Amino acid sequence: MSGGVDSVVLLDMLAKSDHRIIVAHIDHGIRGEDSAADARFVQGLAKQYQLPFVKTALHLGPKASEDQARKGRYEFLFREAKKYSAQVVTAHHADDAVETIALNLVRGTGWRGLAVLVRRDIVRPLVALTKQQLYTYAVTHRLEWVEDGTNRDERYLRNRLRKRLGQADVSRSSLLRLRLRQLQLRREIDQETLRLTGRWSGSRYFLNMLDESTAIEMLGVIIAQVCQVRPARPQLARALYVMKTAASGARYQVGDGVTLVFSAEGYKVMAKNSKSISGKRR
Repeated sequence: MSGGVDSVVLLDMLAKSDHRIIVAHIDHGIRGEDSAADARFVQGLAKQYQLPFVKTALHLGPKASEDQARKGRYEFLFREAKKYSAQVVTAHHADDAVETIALNLVRGTGWRGLAVLVRRDIVRPLVALTKQQLYTYAVTHRLEWVEDGTNRDERYLRNRLRKRLGQADVSRSSLLRLRLRQLQLRREIDQETLRLTGRWSGSRYFLNMLDESTAIEMLGVIIAQVCQVRPARPQLARALYVMKTAASGARYQVGDGVTLVFSAEGYKVMAKNSKSISGKRR
């Protein structure tokens, strides 16, 4: 819970359900005393709803990037979820989906850039609702929330895009329909990729013989099976180049805690802080 209107609405909805809830708050340490005030506000809400409360302070500083904040936030959330055998639930909504699609397009996304906000280990019950609908719910139920000043800070790319989307003639409903279609295509592609990787996982020859786009998909799925993370497309593209040229015994850090270890004809995938290695030469 950030304390913003989205998370306050989510808390109120979940509190009226049969779920057992733990309220989690991250003080990113970007806005000084304002951050500390938000933490106190969220803790007060948890007490009001008579729910357990956990928090952390990241001390990132005012120059922290969106990516630093996101990684630190999810590391804490998944650590707490594991501790309590719980499920991470976030308040992402339809406007967030549209903004994320726009962000991916600006960054030069692949086809997965439309299939956003679909991590299997995160539940997003509000993703079909617009921001305006959340405001309406909050006002109707007389909820209180705080506004995060960084949401207006145009140093962040997402905020600049949000402003431009608000000014542009963008069919959000069309983008959301495309997202739903892309999610279905993603499931079908993942199923076929898993079928193929079951036979060819660990073979440098197999990946080297594929076109780049298909090889990136295959390597991404193989890594995700072992490490539970999928590196970004540019990281996978660089890893494929190394796979074509690396000597036997070489190691390559893909990113996100993923390491490739090469043999003459094969490779293995190793996750950070884990002895679990996947991939046999075929």
